[in-house]
Amino acid sequence: MKTKAEIAELLKNKKAFISDMDGVIYHGNKLLPHVHEFVEWLQNNDKKFLFLTNSSERSPRELSQKLERMGLDVSEENFYTSALATASFLASQCPGGSVYVIGEPGLVNALYEAGFSMNDYNPDYVVFGETRSLSYEKIEHATRLVMNGAKLIGTNTDLTAPSERGIIPACRALIAPIELATGKTAYYIGKPNPLIMRHALKKLDVHRVDAAIVGDRMDTDIIAGIESEMDTVLVLTGVTTRETIRLFPYRPTYVLDGVGDIIGLNTEE
Repeated sequence: MKTKAEIAELLKNKKAFISDMDGVIYHGNKLLPHVHEFVEWLQNNDKKFLFLTNSSERSPRELSQKLERMGLDVSEENFYTSALATASFLASQCPGGSVYVIGEPGLVNALYEAGFSMNDYNPDYVVFGETRSLSYEKIEHATRLVMNGAKLIGTNTDLTAPSERGIIPACRALIAPIELATGKTAYYIGKPNPLIMRHALKKLDVHRVDAAIVGDRMDTDIIAGIESEMDTVLVLTGVTTRETIRLFPYRPTYVLDGVGDIIGLNTEE
């Protein structure tokens, strides 16, 4: 079994890193330990990196501004979201189509920019992302649209998400009433769908063997990396714990306490 120092030495040779955000970089508006040092190391060593989030709520600009408020200077080019991946996928499937959206501005704007119009009468798709303004009326309307033929799309398969106040429901938990009522299963775009991983590697312009994915979830981040044949780094600052790792039939390449361990901080065993 490799020590933390040995793992850090191996990871330092990677050309690129794809990192989750919630549970890896921050919880809500609270930056996690050693994130400053990790980001500075990426920038100072000319590493290619992409913050890849299953959250569809914010645009890359808003995510960049959020990190700026926490004291990190990261360009919006270093972010990619499930909203952008969803918009890209739908544009390839139904150019110029229409959507009924349950979600926040990051998702709505991504769909607008991809050429979609908003339609609450007979849309091609019902697109569902995380939102704090979910209501019974919206669920009822979306159910009726899906029953009438609209295809159901979910931005990601996350059942829960970490927050400053603990674990909260996420996209798949919130979309469940529509799936159950219609008997239709949504097609989910975000991690672990290999589609979003191919988008990320293409955006970074690196081969999979030269990159590693860093995440806090076995059921999204780690399986996404495994299915994309990348080295995977599970950090224990979010959803997954050492105890729950054994519940899954697959294993990450490395398990670390946090992103500080990637660059050799806190390597004492």
